[in-house]
Amino acid sequence: MFRDKFWWSLAFTVPTLIWGELLQQWLGYTAPIFPGSEYVSALFGTVVFVYGGRVFIEGAVREIRDRRPGMMTLISLAISVAFVYSAAVALGWPGMPLWWELATLVSIMLLGHWIEMRSISGARGALKELARLLPDSAIRLTDHGEEEVPIADLRPGDVVLVRPGSGIPADGRVGEGRSSVDESMITGESRPVDKAAGDAVVAGTVNGSGSLRVEITGTGAETALAGIMRLVEQAQTSRSRAQALADRAAAWLTWIALGSGALTFAAWLILGDSASFAVERLVTVLVVACPHALGLAIPLVVAISTTLGARNGLLVRDRRGLEEARGLDAVVFDKTGTLTRGEFGVVAVATIDEIGEAEALRLAAAVEADSEHTIARGIVREAEERGLTVPAAAGFEALPGHGVVATVEGRELRMGGPALLRRFDLVLSGSLEEAALESEDRGQTTVFLTEGSKVIAMFGLADRVRPESREAVDRLHAMGIEVVMLTGDAEPVARAVAGDLGIDTVFAEVLPEQKAETIRSLQSDGKRVAMVGDGVNDAPALVTADVGVAIGAGTDVAVEAGDIVLVRSDPRDLPRIVVLSRATYRKMVQNLWWAAGYNIVAIPLAAGVLAPVGILLHPAVGAVLMSLSTVVVALNAQLLRRTRL
Repeated sequence: MFRDKFWWSLAFTVPTLIWGELLQQWLGYTAPIFPGSEYVSALFGTVVFVYGGRVFIEGAVREIRDRRPGMMTLISLAISVAFVYSAAVALGWPGMPLWWELATLVSIMLLGHWIEMRSISGARGALKELARLLPDSAIRLTDHGEEEVPIADLRPGDVVLVRPGSGIPADGRVGEGRSSVDESMITGESRPVDKAAGDAVVAGTVNGSGSLRVEITGTGAETALAGIMRLVEQAQTSRSRAQALADRAAAWLTWIALGSGALTFAAWLILGDSASFAVERLVTVLVVACPHALGLAIPLVVAISTTLGARNGLLVRDRRGLEEARGLDAVVFDKTGTLTRGEFGVVAVATIDEIGEAEALRLAAAVEADSEHTIARGIVREAEERGLTVPAAAGFEALPGHGVVATVEGRELRMGGPALLRRFDLVLSGSLEEAALESEDRGQTTVFLTEGSKVIAMFGLADRVRPESREAVDRLHAMGIEVVMLTGDAEPVARAVAGDLGIDTVFAEVLPEQKAETIRSLQSDGKRVAMVGDGVNDAPALVTADVGVAIGAGTDVAVEAGDIVLVRSDPRDLPRIVVLSRATYRKMVQNLWWAAGYNIVAIPLAAGVLAPVGILLHPAVGAVLMSLSTVVVALNAQLLRRTRL
């Protein structure tokens, strides 16, 4: 709208300028004369006022109706005063009309608004561009073969074929096939993610070199992409203290402008200048003081920061949380599923001299292959991750309360804990006994591989620490932020994990209902605290904290607790939040200072305080300065995109 109005108003402004008296005097030319030519400026100036200025007058009516006069009120008052005065002069009132000033003023204002709207829509529309990654159609598999259908026709339960290089049309789960999928547009993670049967895939992500058969689980508004867009929109419309400050400053500036304009008009009339000069000063003051840049200073920064965060897997639900993150004193991590994977894994292996670690793990995985116990699955998973070839076992038998027994490559092997050793009167050798005691001291679960009357290997299992956790803790320490771990696990387990990661403070054996109280106790020490949890069991603590962060949302972004939702289960996103918060705050402060500060010089200059020394600000120049201040604010906000999270 502003683009079209600007170009048409500019076209109508040209004849207003050509036939304007003042411009002819300045440039020393005479405009073509014909019957009625003396009314050309008035005619086209009126057209510009009615057509181009209407949007400002309508905005002023809304502001006055809401009892919140602001930018539109000042602009409409300035152009209305110029129009009424010029119309009066055209009808015989003595003075110099302001038609060309009025026309250029409206055109420049429309240009400024066009630039502003492009900046805001560009920032807010960047994330919506992700929706364009969705294919227009999908290959649905039916009993009769393949059929190409619009993605709007897909329903949960449908099975689609996703060919190499194609976009995934809807959320789903892989039924058949293996491939790697580019999820960077959702998670911010640049490396492709391997997908196989049973893995979840997200609409809008791009399939790699393999073919996948995907069972649809969510379409349209139910997809993760739609959820992310809703969260971003919610964040961009939520209010923060910085926005409230900008609104108050804009309101004060509006009243200051109105008061300054009235005093300026009265002062020049008292000093004996012409009414046209007094009106010109009044219009200039009103234009220069428009809180246009103030109105843009915060919303544009927020639009860019929330979009930047979303494209890096940081979904801001409430702007207050992002604003608070810059001043954090302590970050409290829930252990299970946050700092750790939430699954048993092998963290220590000890063997007798005759057998190597890989061989012991290979045999243990063979014995446990048919067991569904979490410890057994951890051993099998470790063998798979190491790329070991696990042989088939025969004669698998469970020993209730003690372990399992099976025959592997002709050898009868048993797996179990200390109870198994007691049942068969087995004794640990020196090195195995030392390793077992060390594992128990660290709160690990110990299991043993035995053959006949000999214990041949010991495995220590625990909830495996995420490899990213150490880097996250180190980065937070580098920022001067204390790291706290909160867990319901036993003290030895918690201390072991904290020791590995270099965590400052540990609260162990804390019940879920006690987590919020722990957060309050840290806050009572004067600390600004962030709580990081899974968004389910930790909901009370997330709400209690100054900043609640729900980590590991994955494709489920419908998290009700927490100010910020992390798409990835990556603790390193916490320091990234702090970096984004601090960069966002710096841009807000810079924009506020510029938007409000330039008026300290501009308003007196517009009022004509330097007129005695020949320095006078024309209304059109005032409009240019006001628009330039808005452009500076917009460009400064755009620099936020360069932030490296």
